[in-house]
Amino acid sequence: MNHKKLISFLFVLLTLSCLTAKGFLKTSGKNIVADNENVLLRGIGLGGWMLQEGYMMQTSSFASTQHELKSKISELIGQDGMELFYETWLANHCTKADIDSLASWGFNSVRLPMHYNLYTLPIEEEPVAGDNTWLNKGFELTDSLLSWCASNEMYLILDLHAAPGGQGKDKAISDYDDTKPSLWESALNRFKTVALWRKLARRYANEPWIGGYDLINETNWELPGNSLLRELYREITYSIREVDTTHIIFIEGNWFANDFTGLTPPWDDNMVYSFHKYWSYNKQADIQWMLDIRDRYDVPIWCGESGENSNKWFTDAIKLFEEFNIGWAWWPLKKVESISGPLSIIKTDNYQKLLDYWEGRAAKPSVEFATSALIELAENTRIENCEYHRDVIDAMIRQVQEDSTIPYVNLTIPGVIPAVHYDLGTQGEAYYDNDVADYHVSTGTWTGWNYGWAYRNDGVDIEKCDDSEGAPYNLGFIQSDEWIKYTIKVTKTDSYKVTMRVASENNDGALKLQLYDNDISKSLNVPNTYGWQKWLTLDACKVYIPKGTHSLKLWFINGGFNINQIKFEETGTGLNPSENQLPAGFQLKQNYPNPFNGYTIIPFWLYRSAKVKISIYDTCGRLVTALAEKEYPGGNNGVEWDGKKNDGILVATGMYYYQMRVEGKASAKYMLYIR
Repeated sequence: MNHKKLISFLFVLLTLSCLTAKGFLKTSGKNIVADNENVLLRGIGLGGWMLQEGYMMQTSSFASTQHELKSKISELIGQDGMELFYETWLANHCTKADIDSLASWGFNSVRLPMHYNLYTLPIEEEPVAGDNTWLNKGFELTDSLLSWCASNEMYLILDLHAAPGGQGKDKAISDYDDTKPSLWESALNRFKTVALWRKLARRYANEPWIGGYDLINETNWELPGNSLLRELYREITYSIREVDTTHIIFIEGNWFANDFTGLTPPWDDNMVYSFHKYWSYNKQADIQWMLDIRDRYDVPIWCGESGENSNKWFTDAIKLFEEFNIGWAWWPLKKVESISGPLSIIKTDNYQKLLDYWEGRAAKPSVEFATSALIELAENTRIENCEYHRDVIDAMIRQVQEDSTIPYVNLTIPGVIPAVHYDLGTQGEAYYDNDVADYHVSTGTWTGWNYGWAYRNDGVDIEKCDDSEGAPYNLGFIQSDEWIKYTIKVTKTDSYKVTMRVASENNDGALKLQLYDNDISKSLNVPNTYGWQKWLTLDACKVYIPKGTHSLKLWFINGGFNINQIKFEETGTGLNPSENQLPAGFQLKQNYPNPFNGYTIIPFWLYRSAKVKISIYDTCGRLVTALAEKEYPGGNNGVEWDGKKNDGILVATGMYYYQMRVEGKASAKYMLYIR
């Protein structure tokens, strides 16, 4: 072997060793670990791939379960056509590009909701009663998914979402057919379930990127004391341990995973209790019952499913989980026409025609048309054909760690700002809306968030728009004292003419523009256009904006109108001749470095030139130094303070605050000085 080939060979070996360097997941007291280091699982559930639930397909009104939908499709295009659709669906819904994307977004695990009928025949179809005929399709799909996860160093958790016979009376979740014996009514179905898990465990026993086995998803069945559930769990566990002593076993409670009656204490030393959380408040009290189980039995807990809510709810829930070292898996990655998932499958006009037929609102389509519409939908499940919701990912990953806002898109002035392109960020930072999440499990009353159910998943209400002169979406359902914020890049200092596309059915609406919470316009009234989609151009005002990157806020003084976009046109007047009439807007920023030893810089921004006074005080309010008092130009400025050279006065280590005053207004921030 020559030198170059040797180097290449060693590089391949090194690469392969890196992919498998991390050890198997296992439990250690209350923690999930790998190589004795804590692992916080951040994952996504691949709902809708191997098992379709009616709500994901918008078929709940006539086919809530997958087997009902299959029957509808077969009646329309025949058995062969139905099978072609599902082959196309399985081939496209999850590909390596999906898993690569999840890894790049910041996720480290995937939960696979499995339908047993991709791995083995239903008991009714077995040639010999009590036998287990194994099917290649499910295993092959799982093998491919595992290889994609391994190449991204992501853990794959296998979840039996639809057990043989179905485990719950909420039929869609497990594809339960109430004309046949359920999992709990048939010993043969339970036998098949045990055999399936043994088969899976034997196949994946030596795979380090298998994160574990989630034995049965969301049982919801009357099982006194959960004794039959515990019995089946223990039988599955013992069957797995005969062939796999390494992987974690995840145990869900009855009644949608959250009733652990009879399921404690743990019967295996590598076991995790998995709960699900939807539509409740995000305070410690709302998960205390699971924290108590963790503490009482010294066992890890995992939130195996959560989601289907607003971005604010997502951020708050994940913050809560991670504060208490609880891993999580969100639900789901994609479904038809969704705003709450990272990806949305585009609903075509042709698929809508099929829905209309099945709901009795349209004539029966031809076999050719229906087949084409279904194949088109299946191909639309590919990630490159889906709508990507970066606001959802940002809420789940970045916003959990920081409150700062970042631009949704780059917005430049002069130019047009679509109203729906407000910043990415949390409630109170990027926007303020009166309705931000659904907490009906806690409150008993359903509440929405984005009442237009379009484009983004924040509390801000967005709807599709038919304004031929504007953007395809508009802000709607606006209430008084709500607001949204934009990061704008102004290329030229000027007085800008502002026009807005608005619609309303009354004369009550009013709004204003602000820079850094300082008014730069008067209250602007929105006229009655005699229709929520009857649009006109409002000649709003002129505003002076200096060159630079700024924070622009749209404050809704009175609600009751829609807004589509805002246009800023330069007037060419340069500096406003009436500059002294402009508000003395300013922004005091955090000093840097902080903490500091010696000198630090106190930065601030002025809307226009103004006299500025900056003073430093100790925490008792005593003046340490009058640092500056003079005229500063508009734009970014800064003042330096050296604590070691403070007019000959020795400054002690401690907390101080600096105050900025401009024409009667004041702002202050704390800083830490260390000698």
